[in-house]
Amino acid sequence: MKKSHPLRRIVLAGAATVSGIVLLLSLKPASDPAAASADGASQQQPAAPQGSGGVQAAGGTEAQTLTGDVVKTDYGNVQVRITVAGGKITSAAALQSPTGGRSTQVSTDAVPKLNRAAVTAGTADIDAVSGATYTSGGYKKSLQSALDKAGAAGAAGATGGGSAEASGTGGTGGDASGSGAGAAQAKTVTGKAVTTDYGPVQVRVTVTGGKITKAEAVQQPKGGRSDQISADAVPKLNAAAVAAGNADIDAVSGATYTSGGYKESLQSALDQAGG
Repeated sequence: MKKSHPLRRIVLAGAATVSGIVLLLSLKPASDPAAASADGASQQQPAAPQGSGGVQAAGGTEAQTLTGDVVKTDYGNVQVRITVAGGKITSAAALQSPTGGRSTQVSTDAVPKLNRAAVTAGTADIDAVSGATYTSGGYKKSLQSALDKAGAAGAAGATGGGSAEASGTGGTGGDASGSGAGAAQAKTVTGKAVTTDYGPVQVRVTVTGGKITKAEAVQQPKGGRSDQISADAVPKLNAAAVAAGNADIDAVSGATYTSGGYKESLQSALDQAGG
């Protein structure tokens, strides 16, 4: 009994040591907790920037770029592109303008002036550049068409805003305000084409708040002496229409037929506008 006791102690001690080693090995984690934590964090991080970026994009006030219609003139096409931000024209440029021969020189001189005038005025009611009557006329028409597109988008936004205000106040005052805003919007109307002995005359007017804010001749007598007469008379008739606010304007001396046709077409445009 005494002889076998030491041997049994040795065997038992050895077995305990092996069992301890096996137990430690079995308790070692299958993966590194720190690595798993890092992976989890890296998967969750993108969610915050994406949400933040979406809010900024939705709330941002980006500029709107609009391209006007191509307007044909006797010397070539004119097309204008504008950038509108905060309801104002921040830049204007001519994508197309008359070129070739004398037209190149005229466009080079006139277009930069027209661009600056558009930004300064904020409307298409700008003066023609001396010596560039046709280019100026085409520029103004294309500019107006670009502004009409911007106005359509702005009107849609204003309608939505008006509904929100009315809903928020819950009273009739909000509705009255929205109605007033709609009434103040510009309305562009084209009169009938009036035939004269020297060619057709047709007038287009813009009416805002019951007043003529702009008048222009869409058609006018052309060819030979008529070109010179129209170039002199039409700007005067346009200015007279805006100043008078109606078709009761004086005829331009030396342009009796053009003046008569202008007044008749202007009256038909005002009839359509309800003026």
